[in-house]
Amino acid sequence: MTTTLTRPLGPATRPGKVTLPRVLKSEWIKLRTVSSTSITLLTAVAVMVGLGMLVSHLRAADISAGDMAHFNGAEISLAMYRPAQLAIGVLGVLVFTGEYSTGMIHATFTAVPGRLPVLAAKAAVFTGVVLVLMTAASFAAFFGGQAVLSSAHLSTHLSDPGVTRVVFGTALYLTVVGLLGVALGAIVRSSAGAIATLVGILLVLPGLGALLPSDWAQHINPYLPSNAGQAVLLVVPDPAMAPWTGLALFAGYTAVLLGVAAWLLQRRDA
Repeated sequence: MTTTLTRPLGPATRPGKVTLPRVLKSEWIKLRTVSSTSITLLTAVAVMVGLGMLVSHLRAADISAGDMAHFNGAEISLAMYRPAQLAIGVLGVLVFTGEYSTGMIHATFTAVPGRLPVLAAKAAVFTGVVLVLMTAASFAAFFGGQAVLSSAHLSTHLSDPGVTRVVFGTALYLTVVGLLGVALGAIVRSSAGAIATLVGILLVLPGLGALLPSDWAQHINPYLPSNAGQAVLLVVPDPAMAPWTGLALFAGYTAVLLGVAAWLLQRRDA
């Protein structure tokens, strides 16, 4: 009789053991194999770059001598971050709610009973993908817009004060918006409800804030989530909110919601 000796499997190599790298790999596979991911991300890039160049052309053709003093080429070329934020935020929502709608979330939580690694992995993978892609899109939108504006002698250079911060800040702002969507998707668990909440935070709250009396508005509006985050997108900082302070405040709001999502994931049924 022949005896085959095998080496015992260590804790890290036993089949089926839940580890963070395995959960990260699983979430990466899910994200890249869903068609809505590539479609949404490509739409965000196309909007930022293509429409950004179009807006730059229209503004350059329509600018008057009186507007020259207030014209800012960097902010003009990156202005299409506004529609892009909706695409990124909705994709963040679908990272969670897509699994709830198909019922796949039951398999996910069966494989990872602790649940918190699922949230951490989804947030980490999504953050990495969006940050890399939106950084590239921000630089492409900036240089594309400046190429258009240069024909009217209105271009801005990356080395000008505040410009590099705005370009990088645009990518960081959009990444935080995406994480906000992830948090809302985990909390609400419904695509329609989470997207409506996201739109309310990004668009409706600032609109309501604009209707406040001026003596109230100056104490409230700068601290609204999206308003605070957008402070980093101004070449000339707003006296009411420093650029990086505003982005940090927006990230803080998002971190609180991610904490709420983590708490709820552990305390309710899938």
